[in-house]
Amino acid sequence: MSARSLRLLSPLFRVSPAASSSRYTLSVHQTAQRHASRNAGPSSQTCARRAYSQQQQTPDPKLNPTQQTSSGERDRAAIGVFTPKAAALFVLTGIGLYFYFRNEKEKLLEQRRKEREDQVVGRPQVGGPFSLTTHKGEPFTEKDLLGKWSLIYFGFTNCPDICPEELDKMSAAVDKLDQKYGQIVQPIFISVDPARDTVPQVARYVSEFHPRLVGLTGAYDTLKATCKAYRVYFSTPPNAQPGDDYLVDHSIFFYFMDPNGQFVDAFGKASSVEDVVARVEKEVTRWEKEYGRRV
Repeated sequence: MSARSLRLLSPLFRVSPAASSSRYTLSVHQTAQRHASRNAGPSSQTCARRAYSQQQQTPDPKLNPTQQTSSGERDRAAIGVFTPKAAALFVLTGIGLYFYFRNEKEKLLEQRRKEREDQVVGRPQVGGPFSLTTHKGEPFTEKDLLGKWSLIYFGFTNCPDICPEELDKMSAAVDKLDQKYGQIVQPIFISVDPARDTVPQVARYVSEFHPRLVGLTGAYDTLKATCKAYRVYFSTPPNAQPGDDYLVDHSIFFYFMDPNGQFVDAFGKASSVEDVVARVEKEVTRWEKEYGRRV
């Protein structure tokens, strides 16, 4: 390049004194900042970064109007969804459930009472007042049946086979029930042969069966009225004498009575020990649900 060309280009590369001074001042300032940053160390740099981070994370209420920081909002946030309105709704719901279940319980009890009444209405009228004498010579009436379940058999001590079989069956059933419930079932034997079944004779007879078996006897008219109340047929002649030799035809059932002295069921020769036990268990369970006790 010629000297003339250089002279023509030189004005384009000239720097004014003011611009040169400004560039020099800026360079000195940047150099000083870098020097100060190096001397400050890591802690100052960390503080600066934290300050910058906090500035970046601080929300602007104007940009997010739903985010409020008043004390009321903080309290509601601490309480959660359990507001006074929710509490009132909770209480009202509890009261409603209480009255609902109480009403359902009353309906259930009423239904049980009706079922009980239907059972009583549908039962035959078996049982009634009587006054007899036990094998120990003590008086015994229908009131002595109250407070326990009873199994009552009508027969006579000179019976050759049927009466002993039925009393054995009844005794076996009572033994099984005693093992499960205790002594809540009372076995009873009532004679239909007053002429020959005296108190000593009945005492000897019942001792051959269950140890808690109660034997009852009495005068002819008294026994006849008792058998009529329990719908028991017997053929003992009214003028029979103790020394006469005869057989007595009679109903072959033993009766199941509840603790109120009311008839429940009757068991004949076709009923087994298991049948008797199952029927008594069913009735005891129903009684316990209705009255809260077994007897």
